[in-house]
Amino acid sequence: MIDFKKYVKYAKPGPRYTSYPTAVEFSEKFTYDRYIQKLKSQNPKRPLSLYFHLPFCRSACYFCGCNVVFTSKEEKKDRYIKYLKKEMDILKRFLKTDREVIQLHFGGGTPTFFSAEQLKEIIDYIKKTFPNFSKDAEISCEIDPRFLTKEQMDILVEGGFNRVSFGVQDFNEMVQEAVHRKQSFEITKKAVDLAREAGIRSINIDLIYGLPYQTLDSFKETLELTLKLDPDRLAIFNYAHVPWLKKTMRKIDETTLPSPEEKLKILKYIIDFWTSHGYKMIGMDHFAKPEDELFKAIEKGELHRNFQGYTTKGGADLIGIGLTSIGEGEDYYAQNFKDMKYYENAIDEDKLPYWRGVELSEDDRIRKAVIMELMANFKLDIKKIEKDFHINFKEYFKDSLKELEEFEKEELLKITDNAIEVSQTGAMLIRNIAMAFDAYLKKHGEGKKVFSKTV
Repeated sequence: MIDFKKYVKYAKPGPRYTSYPTAVEFSEKFTYDRYIQKLKSQNPKRPLSLYFHLPFCRSACYFCGCNVVFTSKEEKKDRYIKYLKKEMDILKRFLKTDREVIQLHFGGGTPTFFSAEQLKEIIDYIKKTFPNFSKDAEISCEIDPRFLTKEQMDILVEGGFNRVSFGVQDFNEMVQEAVHRKQSFEITKKAVDLAREAGIRSINIDLIYGLPYQTLDSFKETLELTLKLDPDRLAIFNYAHVPWLKKTMRKIDETTLPSPEEKLKILKYIIDFWTSHGYKMIGMDHFAKPEDELFKAIEKGELHRNFQGYTTKGGADLIGIGLTSIGEGEDYYAQNFKDMKYYENAIDEDKLPYWRGVELSEDDRIRKAVIMELMANFKLDIKKIEKDFHINFKEYFKDSLKELEEFEKEELLKITDNAIEVSQTGAMLIRNIAMAFDAYLKKHGEGKKVFSKTV
């Protein structure tokens, strides 16, 4: 039994590693012209991973940290599709779009807030622009079960989609009321059944712990109901309360949020619950069945993480398309405008809607590789890092290893000459372990305007 009071001391402020593999600082110093140079110089033999942001929602979920546009007008969605097409047309001038595509993801917002006809229009244009999809490409879509029809599901399957992720968060009515998202188990089950009947081979369920009024007992009920849905994968995220960044979070009464001690108990139970039902803990916040590709990848130490989450599809250049989308190359990150006016203006000027980004230094790349490997596989091959980057690991990361001494003393990890191995208990605190290698934290400290709580 874990002594929660003992381990909660590690729940210090830290970055949300759900989005970035390392806490990098985006800025406009990484100019548009430099970004275009990066696109043009990409290795044409590297495959592509595509992310399309479909940002519209009918109403706000107060916990949501995504960039969304609230609307009920069909003409806004039609207009957005026109600009997506224009963006793809401009992109073709700077990028070889006949490269192999191994991954495509629709994120939001609520992608299925678009009609079946609108989804088909988007998918058809993507296939026209990027004609070389691999036979085993991972093609996925985020779905709000409250907005899904058979027609939409059929269009997705017809377009090659083979994975879907359903947002649930919590089935407790009091929690749902507090976060402004009412969604019954029956509605969710109907959507899951629809996906299975349509032939979707992999279904993920998203849950969040740390929401208002959640307790260990209440979340146990949510987990039991989720188990009845028989998901292939689960993503169970820690709620990051950042009202200074997201205005809708200001509607949440902070006094109703569970304490760090309660959240750690919930997290411990989550791990015990799913592993006892045959699921494997994948990375820092995912679970998968033994027959799932993610399970097989972590067994081989071949799991990867990008902006779309955990994947078996490593070694690809990520191209972000649409409002606020983020792309990732071998040595850069790039983000589109998050304001619709600026997004459209750039495209009207026959330019990509690029806003800001960052070019990674050699040190950034080394730290990124270390952090991503730890967070994906709970293990780091020190000799491989030394070989790949021509460094003496223990000398290069002398300060970081010093920070990890207390974790090792508490048996949360083990450090040898060849590897760093995180224990099952340490996996619960993998964010904090990874933070020891993050130079950005050391540079900027732990100010609340940048960071949320890790537990």
